[in-house]
Amino acid sequence: MTVEIGQPVPDFVVPATSHKNVHLRALRGYRILMYFYPKNNTPACTIETQDFGANYGRFRQQNIILFGVSLDSHESFKRAQSLPFELISDSNEALCNLFGVLREKELLGRTITGLVRSTFLIDEQGVLTRAWVDVDARNHVHRILDELGARPRRTG
Repeated sequence: MTVEIGQPVPDFVVPATSHKNVHLRALRGYRILMYFYPKNNTPACTIETQDFGANYGRFRQQNIILFGVSLDSHESFKRAQSLPFELISDSNEALCNLFGVLREKELLGRTITGLVRSTFLIDEQGVLTRAWVDVDARNHVHRILDELGARPRRTG
């Protein structure tokens, strides 16, 4: 089952960095922004993660709790990037399947299943309200902030 916009996201408990578990039901009352990325320590994923980290305060001002999600283990990546938010290790692919971010791709002439860079916004009641799918890591965070009205506008 893949969750769709306007549907409640089924409750889940998943392991995260800092020896924490993320329990969706326990986060009611907050908006949850989950960005899925292919792999730690790769150029685009590092840029995207650093961008989320640099703008973390703007998300928190919008009552948003932020999580990065990939199939990797994350403690060293979180520490190396000095991230103020937790990273979720989806090693059993449960979240990836729930949000439909695993797709077949061609890599060096072979077909593989890979994670499509995507971000999802869950509202305070646990309903999926927004999805950004197959995004460009370089401008993605600023696009989200613009759409949420969380980025200061430049004047004259």
